[in-house]
Amino acid sequence: MDYALIAYLFLGFSVVMYVVLDGFDLGIGMLLPFAGDAHARELMIASVAQVWDGNETWLVLGGVVLFAAFPVAYGILLAAWYVPLSLMLVARVLRGVAFEYRPEARWKGLWTASLCAGSLLAAFC
Repeated sequence: MDYALIAYLFLGFSVVMYVVLDGFDLGIGMLLPFAGDAHARELMIASVAQVWDGNETWLVLGGVVLFAAFPVAYGILLAAWYVPLSLMLVARVLRGVAFEYRPEARWKGLWTASLCAGSLLAAFC
């Protein structure tokens, strides 16, 4: 068996799954400020509230496969993409905190802006 090919296919599958599934979450986050009213925003967030954090699992799985199967490539890519990956991590924290605090917050506009900015920054990175 060619384990490198299997790992490569698994890595590709996890990245594609992340792009497809989390792309929906990022799109919802970026479109929140353009929703017509508060009810529309709540409906948009409710459509992804159950699955938003599970979609990042594919990204973590891709990183683990890259680290385990191709450690030299992992080292080169991590060093080259240090700044974008750090910014993406900050964006993920912004999104996560906004998703969790927004329903109970007094200033929903602040958390909506945080969710939008985190989604935009994560998609850009």
